[in-house]
Amino acid sequence: MTTTATQDPRETPGAGRPAREHASSSGTAGASGAPGAALAVLPGVLASALAWTDAHRTRFALPDDVLEPHTQVNATLKPLGELAQLGSTIRRTTAPGAPEHEVAGDLVAYAWEQLHEGALLLELLRAEPFAAYPYEIYAAFAGYGLRHEGFEALARPLTATRAWAHTEQHANRQLGLVNSERRVGVVTHTDAGGVLSRTWLGGLSEPWMFEGPSGYALTHTVFHLTDWGRMPDRVPGKIDGYLRTWLPAWVDGCLESGQWDLTGELLAVAASLPGPAPAELLDAVWPVLADVQHPTGCVPETGVPVQDPAPDPYPFIDCYHSTLVTAFAAALSLRSLRQTDARTDETTPGRERHTP
Repeated sequence: MTTTATQDPRETPGAGRPAREHASSSGTAGASGAPGAALAVLPGVLASALAWTDAHRTRFALPDDVLEPHTQVNATLKPLGELAQLGSTIRRTTAPGAPEHEVAGDLVAYAWEQLHEGALLLELLRAEPFAAYPYEIYAAFAGYGLRHEGFEALARPLTATRAWAHTEQHANRQLGLVNSERRVGVVTHTDAGGVLSRTWLGGLSEPWMFEGPSGYALTHTVFHLTDWGRMPDRVPGKIDGYLRTWLPAWVDGCLESGQWDLTGELLAVAASLPGPAPAELLDAVWPVLADVQHPTGCVPETGVPVQDPAPDPYPFIDCYHSTLVTAFAAALSLRSLRQTDARTDETTPGRERHTP
């Protein structure tokens, strides 16, 4: 997912200096944040980002001509699919009864309604049987338990074709299709391990070759491999070690260049690793991203954050994805840190368990 520049760059909210200077001097991946710094800001970041998303849910609504050939998928179905995917993960990651749990569930239900409970996706599949995106959007709902019998009846023979198995696409996209098949519950068209080995991340690429496109390819490789953070144990040991070693440097570079959307995705990757949370990284970076977040809850994709107190300081297209990603990464980070705390409490005699 490419990023777009924000408009009207000014000073960091409440910091009195440009965001780039603020990020590099007040806590980056290269420096250690105070223990517990992430847990101190994460609940507020998550609640605020979800509140902004909920308040702007109608901006995800599909136009009446969504099935027409001229309609731009990236401006209509893509945002709605992202709302469903990240909302369903947040719902599964948060505790039942918590406000964030309920809001996330409402957002997924809204997205499903926009798709006419799957009927619209069936129409898309009929019109474009060669396209993978209707299936991938559907899989986000199927993995959540929302299904459409007619869609699956048509998809079943289509996904058994030679053309489906040999669709030419980047390896991380093919891994996403494999994960979609797993969610729907059909036999995958290829082995996930073989696809993983062909990705930038699976090849353990030289870390200094990291840049924007490879960064997004890397994050989505992890998301597809772990089913969006739900199954950390799917990350092989050598990749886990590689990510724990190099994530701090990559995040540091993203903070320096004001790449907030990619920073959020890398934080989600860090929180999707098996075993203990990389607490030093999360403690160093989350306070910086919390400071970038606007008081309304939105987060710009790139650039210097604005101090504009207006309810909508950025165009929707320039902040919806980064705001969703921030909420997604915050939910995963809270889960990872709290699970680490719980494991420590269980193995440390006499320690009183405390969850913020």
